[in-house]
Amino acid sequence: MHAVRAPVAFDGSRFVPDGATVLIDGDRIAGVEAFGCDLPDGCEVTAYDGTLLPGLFDMHTHLVSDGSLGALDRLGPATDEELDATAEASLATQARAGVTTVRDLGDRRYRTLVARDRELPGAPRIVAAGPPLTVPDGHCHMMGGAVAGPSEIRAAVAEHRDRGVDVVKVMASGGMLTAGTDVLGVQFPDTELRLLVDCVHEAGLSVVAHAHSLASIELALAAGVDGIEHFTGLTEGGIRVPDDLLDRAAAAGVAVDPTLGLDRTVLATLPAPPPSVVEALRRAGLDVDTLQTARRTVVGRMRAHGVRVVTGVDSGAAPVKPHGSIALALAELVEAGYPMAEALATATSAAAHACGLADVTGALRAGLAADLLVVDGDLRDGPAPLSRPVSVVIRGVEVEG
Repeated sequence: MHAVRAPVAFDGSRFVPDGATVLIDGDRIAGVEAFGCDLPDGCEVTAYDGTLLPGLFDMHTHLVSDGSLGALDRLGPATDEELDATAEASLATQARAGVTTVRDLGDRRYRTLVARDRELPGAPRIVAAGPPLTVPDGHCHMMGGAVAGPSEIRAAVAEHRDRGVDVVKVMASGGMLTAGTDVLGVQFPDTELRLLVDCVHEAGLSVVAHAHSLASIELALAAGVDGIEHFTGLTEGGIRVPDDLLDRAAAAGVAVDPTLGLDRTVLATLPAPPPSVVEALRRAGLDVDTLQTARRTVVGRMRAHGVRVVTGVDSGAAPVKPHGSIALALAELVEAGYPMAEALATATSAAAHACGLADVTGALRAGLAADLLVVDGDLRDGPAPLSRPVSVVIRGVEVEG
């Protein structure tokens, strides 16, 4: 048995007065005690000056994509060996950033399930969706999840179930990174999306919907999805998210992941955005800055209306969304008006609940997995220390580097 202690601690829901000492036995938390507690004989302790908290979740990642320009388009011809190598590198980057669990919402040929089942020491836990379900030539069709009509929908959901996915993802709207798709519209007729959701639930799984447009958010909510990714609210006239829509999302209990977090240092080095992105922004009357500002405003309103929010990045999808950038997403959540403890909960305990892992990880509690993060600084003062991890422990194994 050994122990980790710090004078500041966040337990997954709140900051613990006067810090904490976490006792680790194998891959489990054996106990959580006061910062200055007496330790059992022979128990080694590592003391830090910063903040101790549960390891973080990235609730929206694409491990088989390295995030470079055109990476998603290159997934189609990639070999299994190439996909596996990229996934392993992505996991290592996430771990070094303090992410101990990832929810992968789009791969190719179910390769993240292979990575999940390997359980590499020191690699984040994986919640895997496999290829996202989309329409022919729809958003992310290159991942292999295109379906047309009720029979193909039923067959695809059955295949996902039989493969052993943890969650199913459906593309309710088009996406900016897939040319020719309508990011301001919907991809599935309402009857087909309802059928898809019903089939997923009958299989004993949950379903999350990619939804950038206002129309697709409405469609996904009416279909009974369990989670909505992005929740942007794009229309021809800009971003529009009515109050009653937020009230209905809160009442339904859907977990909304706004996928905040944009690496502006990378953005400044890039050439012009892809034509598909430029066209989508033009139709909505937005640019990158006005889009991000409007999105933060919507997320602030989500809190006021009681919407369940979890935090993911959409990491790996594009250069401005690199793996290991969860700190950027949480910083934007704070900028949107979330108190620091509430923001951290969206990437720890709330994320664990949304993934069905509340009895496994996401909190500093005896019996849960020893998934821990220590950062350099006092998180009560703001999110900056999240970009300075000094120790990451996953299932009791300290991450190197």
